[in-house]
Amino acid sequence: MKHTALCLAITTLILSPFAMAGSSIHSEDSIAELKAQMAQLSKRLDSMDTYTATLGKSKKKLAWAEKIKITGDMRYRYEQIDDQAKTDVAGKDDRNRSRIRARFGITAQISDDVTAGIALATGTAGGDPVSSNETLGGANADKGIALDQGYIAWKFYDNMTLTAGKTKVPYFKPGKSGLIFDGDLRPEGAHLQYDNKTLFATVGYNFMNSDDGSSGNNDIIETYGAQAGYRGALSKSTKFTVGLGYYNLPLQGSAFQVGDNTKGFGNTEDGVSNTYLYDYEISQVFAEVKTEIAGVKTTFYGDYVNNDDAKEDTGYVFGVKAGSVKNKGDFAAGYAYQDLEADAVMGGHTDSDFGGGGSDTKGSKISAALGLSKNTQLAITYFDTEYGGANGTTNYDYDRIQVDLKTKF
Repeated sequence: MKHTALCLAITTLILSPFAMAGSSIHSEDSIAELKAQMAQLSKRLDSMDTYTATLGKSKKKLAWAEKIKITGDMRYRYEQIDDQAKTDVAGKDDRNRSRIRARFGITAQISDDVTAGIALATGTAGGDPVSSNETLGGANADKGIALDQGYIAWKFYDNMTLTAGKTKVPYFKPGKSGLIFDGDLRPEGAHLQYDNKTLFATVGYNFMNSDDGSSGNNDIIETYGAQAGYRGALSKSTKFTVGLGYYNLPLQGSAFQVGDNTKGFGNTEDGVSNTYLYDYEISQVFAEVKTEIAGVKTTFYGDYVNNDDAKEDTGYVFGVKAGSVKNKGDFAAGYAYQDLEADAVMGGHTDSDFGGGGSDTKGSKISAALGLSKNTQLAITYFDTEYGGANGTTNYDYDRIQVDLKTKF
């Protein structure tokens, strides 16, 4: 553009003497004025070039920013716990406490086929693997922040992705059930996924411990998982997902893996202090149906597991959810019944709220939520459960009420 304008101006300068030949107004002053106008025009064109270059750089920066996705959520929780073992037997009062959970994550599209993600959450390094809650107290002391996720995902072929690092549970969970894996669990290792929107499959290789120590004498504990499923439709408004899974956690003879290694979270001890009696070779069958009833989005789901290497070996959950909460005035409710025998799954990784957390639990979960604003809701959950009874242990009632105010972005 600059070159075109200059050419026009030069042409005008050359032709102007001929155009004005014989005219009484032709003079050196006119030529000087024309030269001054050309100089001014050149400055303006230089300014335009500078602006265009700056705009181009800004667009490049904006294009990179568009590849970054920021997400997060915040939850304030009040809960009351009535544990029969502590109230009726030990004579203690119900437990009341307030807790918060805050999470923040960044995902970057590095290239067409590579994505990386980092997420932080309330908690402490080496803390509870199935909870990011922090209890309010300590005279308003600071609350800890720890690495919740950190991973690289490579989509190396159509519908196939390899992910390595610390991630959310990669396996499909019907109704978002925590029968096998709690929602806050972040497995460490790698997994390979295939998903063409109809068929899906995941193979995982993870660690309980990846370091054999400076002397090389510690146990490296590796776990394996595989799951495959099918998505279909019965009608325009009714869709379903069904599938199978298998998970291998070779823990027999190993020390308890969660917390201070003194608690099995319902799993059977082998008679030697704080070690597992069984491996966990877990077979899974699951189904989920999403439909509409009287215009209300409704989900029915079921999940069944069996540990081939134990006696107290079976667990299942079935439930229903109606409605969804996204905007102000939205309402949702749900019910689930769960029965999880002592060694059906690894107790330290199952739902941390149901029955106080762990296996050897059964009972009902009832929930409801109301939208207060966009992406903000007030929710209440009641657990009418019991734990114990396996391997000669005492059975106790365990009731829990949670009231949550939560939002996300």
